[in-house]
Amino acid sequence: MPETVLQAAFPSVPRGGLAAQRVRRAWWMAAPMLLVLAAVGGWPLLRTIWFSLTDSELSRLDDYTFIGLENYVGEYGLLASTDWWHAVGNTLLFTGLSVSLETLLGLGVALLLNQPSRLRTLLRAALLVPWAIPTVVSAKMWSWMLHDQFGIVNQQLLALGLIATPLAWTADPQLALFSIVLVDVWKATPYMALLILAALQMVPVDCYEAAQVDGVPRWQVFRRITLPLILPGILVAVVFRTLDALRVFDLIYVMTSNSRDTQSMSVFVREQLIDFGLVGYGSAAATCLFFMIALLSIVAMGLMRKAFERAAA
Repeated sequence: MPETVLQAAFPSVPRGGLAAQRVRRAWWMAAPMLLVLAAVGGWPLLRTIWFSLTDSELSRLDDYTFIGLENYVGEYGLLASTDWWHAVGNTLLFTGLSVSLETLLGLGVALLLNQPSRLRTLLRAALLVPWAIPTVVSAKMWSWMLHDQFGIVNQQLLALGLIATPLAWTADPQLALFSIVLVDVWKATPYMALLILAALQMVPVDCYEAAQVDGVPRWQVFRRITLPLILPGILVAVVFRTLDALRVFDLIYVMTSNSRDTQSMSVFVREQLIDFGLVGYGSAAATCLFFMIALLSIVAMGLMRKAFERAAA
């Protein structure tokens, strides 16, 4: 691999010498895996992009016409569709609410689990249970628990006098998305907590001992020592969770099906491809979703690199 490519991919590696040889060897060793990934992921992606430029339909996949960007910017294209932009808004709202709550709760849980305790190992194992349950199973389980007639949630709220009548958690347009966010928070908070806990355990104990000797208050210790040192780990967890939340499909589809009030971008893509049979139009939606996530990934990688450099300095 040319030195210029090496230097662009790894700016911290000096030109020439043993370091460059190690990087070059690493690229050669990773090349077979990269080729397999390109074949498995690259071909379907290119095929989807191509279909997005045609009027292909599910009933006639071999008989289609090239129409350019008509599916994107045409009179009835994706960018002119109110349903698409509504799905984009639902997805962004779901992502913002769920990832924010999961990060705050995950940080709190991680701080608790980081404290010395005889039950710490047991608590960590128990924390994995919600995250280990398949999403479809979790969605179906919570759908029954939130049922307006038979759900245990309404029964308990009625018994406590917090509500006067049963609530249709997944059918009411004002409650459906909020209910899905809460279910996602219940499931994904352990994932965030474990990633943040791993970052907490990398903080040197000497920092806490010096702060204790100096009599620094706990809040100042957290704000000036703990949080700056674990911030790169938190950013990694937030990026991974955000990318996953933007692709949300199973949780929303199982709990509310094709409801416009909660429809995400992935559910919209599935509706166009399967229900309506519009392969070209659905491929255009899938392509937009892919490039949105790819752009976010690039921006996030840049921010994480800066955060790691700041933490190392």
